[in-house]
Amino acid sequence: MTLGTGGLIAVLIAAIVLVVVLIVGLKLHGSIALTIAAITVALVTGVKPAEVGDVLEKGVGGTLGFLVLIIGFGAILGKMLEVSGGAERLAKGMLRVFGEKRAPIVMSFLGLIAGIPVFVEVGFVLLVPLVFVVAREVGCSKIRVGVPLAISLMVVHCILPPHPAATAIAGTLGADIGMVIMLGLIVGIPAALIGGPLYTGIGLRQLERAHVTAGAGQVSGVVAEGKPGPESNGTPGDAPAAGENVLKNDDADRSLPGFGITLLTILLPLIIMVCRTVADQTLPEENGLRQFVDLVGNPILALLISVIFAYFSLGISRGKSFSDLSSVTDSSFSPIGGVLLIIGAGGAFNAVLMASGMDKAIAGAMGSLPVSPLILAWLIAIVLHFAVGSATVAMISAAGIVLPMLQASPDLSPALMAIAVGAGAIGLTHVTDSLFWLYKEYMGISVGDALKTLTVGTTIASVVALCMTMLLHLVI
Repeated sequence: MTLGTGGLIAVLIAAIVLVVVLIVGLKLHGSIALTIAAITVALVTGVKPAEVGDVLEKGVGGTLGFLVLIIGFGAILGKMLEVSGGAERLAKGMLRVFGEKRAPIVMSFLGLIAGIPVFVEVGFVLLVPLVFVVAREVGCSKIRVGVPLAISLMVVHCILPPHPAATAIAGTLGADIGMVIMLGLIVGIPAALIGGPLYTGIGLRQLERAHVTAGAGQVSGVVAEGKPGPESNGTPGDAPAAGENVLKNDDADRSLPGFGITLLTILLPLIIMVCRTVADQTLPEENGLRQFVDLVGNPILALLISVIFAYFSLGISRGKSFSDLSSVTDSSFSPIGGVLLIIGAGGAFNAVLMASGMDKAIAGAMGSLPVSPLILAWLIAIVLHFAVGSATVAMISAAGIVLPMLQASPDLSPALMAIAVGAGAIGLTHVTDSLFWLYKEYMGISVGDALKTLTVGTTIASVVALCMTMLLHLVI
């Protein structure tokens, strides 16, 4: 069966609705929903039944073949940061530099830095005990420092490689990873600061006064203060007893890794990948230094080097044995299985879109619209995020939809298109998103207050990120 442009686009819309119904209505896992949608689209658009399996296999393999080691190494790096106390060290160091009055900005930058190797939900659970301690020491509400943390984690998750979703869409759209990192920092930092500290400081003063906390807080019946224990999974139940002051405990302070070495460990993969991009832009192809940087600047090797460095900087140098490091490594893999399945299923869905000819239909339909492809990419991603609740699903799906628009616009930067998709996936974080419920429960607030704070804040950050992307488009 051959469908025209209108029919193919109608099938795409129906497939998106199907994904929403399966995830939101039937509560199916995103990977199952995307796979069902991919098979449905393939059959309806005329892909031969005998070829459907091959198309799905190529889509999954093409996506995960590049990402699976990146995701795994990133998980190890995040776990090393957790068990070593590196996140707490970063918080202490930045509070000393910026001062307690700038605690919301400190928490925002903490999320931007510490969130690089971990998924947004894991990062929030890992860092939220610091929110309670900082709020008590500064004398502000948990919301005042919790919103900046959550939003900065979301920004990093959606825009900045080597995060899996950001890396996946960069690969799908053919964008240079180093360029996405550099432009993503330019876009992401103001988005996080405006949607986080600025919004909570100006737009939420009345709500904040109602939630000012002077001491420990109870969240869903469990103590929600202190830092996770050294071998914990970061849940509040693993926190020290109420009244224990983590940020001013001198003994604990002496046992933490150094600020500089912790910061270098987290930023090392970004530094290596950006160096590769700079070398590619400035050195001739036959130059020996460029060839070496091209080798180590591959995201897989960059993260492998960073993991080995973390083993020594946050492990061996602090008395950990190789057996300890092996246990930490094993424990880091359990949270990433679901994400791998979602990304793989998203790759299958995108492969079906290409096999069905839907890419050409989208390019033809969208190419004539008097709207920038960057705005369309942002709009598609934010609508999908609102509908399905998963930023990762939204980004992977949106990347496949907007790829034809990018191919039809040779003057458009693939890196900016990747950032536009990520910017859209930041916004409208609400009741369909697991981060929303984590945030609500840890902050101990109502659904309405969570909507006023996190949902509005992420949407502001999303709009700011789009505006920054459009400004960069004027010069790139």
